[in-house]
Amino acid sequence: MTTETSTTAPPATSELLATVGNKVRSMRKDRGMTLARLSEITGLSQAIVSQIERGMANPSFTTLAQLAHGLDIPVGRFFIGQDQSRSPVVRRSARRNLQNVTRESVGEAIHELLTPDRDGTIEAQWISTPPGHDTSATPFTHSGEEFCYIISGRKDVYLDGVCYSLEEGDSITYSSEIPHWYKNSYEEVCVAIWVNAPHAL
Repeated sequence: MTTETSTTAPPATSELLATVGNKVRSMRKDRGMTLARLSEITGLSQAIVSQIERGMANPSFTTLAQLAHGLDIPVGRFFIGQDQSRSPVVRRSARRNLQNVTRESVGEAIHELLTPDRDGTIEAQWISTPPGHDTSATPFTHSGEEFCYIISGRKDVYLDGVCYSLEEGDSITYSSEIPHWYKNSYEEVCVAIWVNAPHAL
């Protein structure tokens, strides 16, 4: 894989390119990302990303590394059989910090991944939000369904403008397609477990 040009490849190569392209497209959509957004994050043109997703381009390793960075995955995940050695256990000390990786993980909030990666049928995060944390300026909408359980503190969850105030021990479940945002309007840090189940696309 040395160029980003369209090519008539041998069957085995074409199958590999199609596999890589399908994974890029699936991961992008699972994250609610447009072609334009992935292009912006990776520095690749939308045309190249589109060609790769359709299996019509032969990307260099550097290009694959840029895509992997944009999708927040190891570059090896693009290739067949890479998931076989993945451990199902995530140690507390090995949680991945998602700061500035997802739209929600901004400011002083701490978002740590509790699942081995973000490519499964569920994604769980340990989220700690300080007093004053507020995402109302950028409501979120994406495919899937979400579940939250408050471990300690309090948090307000807004679903299409309706406020649900949650306290320790409370939980909430909702469609991620509903515009939603969060506020910690209280005087203590809120710690919660958040689970997202993306819809298959």
